[in-house]
Amino acid sequence: MTTLYEGAFAKVNLTLDVLGKREDGYHDLKSVMQTLSIRDDIEIDVGTGKPWKLLCDKEGIPTDERNLAWKAAKIYCDTMKVDPDGLEIRITKRIPAQAGMGGGSADAAAVLRALNKHYGDPLSIFALAELGAQVGSDVPFCTLCGTAVAEGRGERLRKLPDMPDCIFVVCKPEFSVSTPELYRKIDEVAIANRPDNQAMESALLAGDLLKVCHNLVNVFDPVVANAFPLMNEIRKLYMEFGAFGCQMSGSGSSFFGIMPDRASAYALMDKLNTVCNDVFLTEQV
Repeated sequence: MTTLYEGAFAKVNLTLDVLGKREDGYHDLKSVMQTLSIRDDIEIDVGTGKPWKLLCDKEGIPTDERNLAWKAAKIYCDTMKVDPDGLEIRITKRIPAQAGMGGGSADAAAVLRALNKHYGDPLSIFALAELGAQVGSDVPFCTLCGTAVAEGRGERLRKLPDMPDCIFVVCKPEFSVSTPELYRKIDEVAIANRPDNQAMESALLAGDLLKVCHNLVNVFDPVVANAFPLMNEIRKLYMEFGAFGCQMSGSGSSFFGIMPDRASAYALMDKLNTVCNDVFLTEQV
């Protein structure tokens, strides 16, 4: 038996635009995405000689074939025609669930990377990301990591220059958002403010953190804030403590901001802890 170890990194959306509904019922998206140092830890025992098993230290997470990590392992083994002779996957969760931070997708991506290494890296990282698209929309990016633009359902990736070093504060309020319901709402409203993805790419190419922050736009943010006024209170706290920029990630309900220094970040975290379940000081990876 061999034990594999891999980190599963959270993501945030620096930009997120919904371009329209497709014939298959999904939506075309365009998003500049960034991985953060908040991580789950994945351990995989290969060659257990027993039926597949998945364990997680957080309640409420599926521990069967519904889990994206399990799905990723099955798709990898089926595609590559390898028999691991029994698998046990163990997940130590730190990324909040239903937060728009790609927790389940990050776990699946970590499983893909770990198994690919175990079998001698037969797939390039981009081929592995393409395989991840069969598991879920955010899995390709979470497989690649870093800074990238994702298009389509998330399966078309293009690497971008690394984001300048900075300090993120991320929080997750108690409520969660129904992603299908949010897409239904976005189809019914006129989107007043769309991200300028080209401007974001130019800011990243120039290594200009303030311009990156100026171009943070998520079309879902105002829709969720309209339904959950707490989001506006959280936004005010970020601005009060000097955030260069802040917004919701993905379809919510996590919120992130880029802070000028650690002193202001810690002061903000003290306030956020009074209204949010999870608060993190983190950085890009």
